[in-house]
Amino acid sequence: MEILGMYLDEHLVLRWMHIVAMAYWLGGEWGVFNAARPLTNTALSLDERRRHMETAYRIDILPRSGIVLLLPLGLHLGYNMGVQPLGGPWLIGMWIFVAAWLSLVIFAFFQRKSPAYMVLTKTDEAIRYVVIPALFCVGVYSLLTGGPLSAGWYAAKATLFSGLLIIGLLLRYIMRDWIVIFRQLDAGGPSAALEAKLDGALAVGRKLAYVYWAGIITMAFLGTVKPF
Repeated sequence: MEILGMYLDEHLVLRWMHIVAMAYWLGGEWGVFNAARPLTNTALSLDERRRHMETAYRIDILPRSGIVLLLPLGLHLGYNMGVQPLGGPWLIGMWIFVAAWLSLVIFAFFQRKSPAYMVLTKTDEAIRYVVIPALFCVGVYSLLTGGPLSAGWYAAKATLFSGLLIIGLLLRYIMRDWIVIFRQLDAGGPSAALEAKLDGALAVGRKLAYVYWAGIITMAFLGTVKPF
């Protein structure tokens, strides 16, 4: 007997997961952006500002996880649609690799108050140093030659994704600095130099966030409309 007469199509399930990951990425970054606003408000106590930082980190785990999941989801969907050639064992290997990467991201989140956090987050960043240029090179090469990412919209999406991962990496640096600065404020008390550093980092982060959102929206457009 069929289970309630229902049949789940693999491609549709993957597409649903892709949509959810994109939604958490875009919406989550907006949440982090707003939760971070009070961090430079010196009228608040350090404990109150730290609570806002904690809120930002709790929100950030959703877009941070969504970004990682988008890589295998996009490649799997691309293989199903015939616009990228790597499937079978290669695709299985990609899912295993991303499962390990995502586990690292989640473990780092739970260790964010421990000394191990810096090592874990730097390991996460090191993985991105490999993924970003690989995506960029394949995307640009396919845009110029028509392969191996045979659809123009898919190649453009991969190239744009690599660029957004760079911005995401820069934002990760900024968030990592929050922890360092707050620890220094705890240890040494009020410091105009540290407050200026925090304010400057957040100002840069806000500018990057606007470019980030525009890029995410453009990626969604390319994947939905497939204009070329």
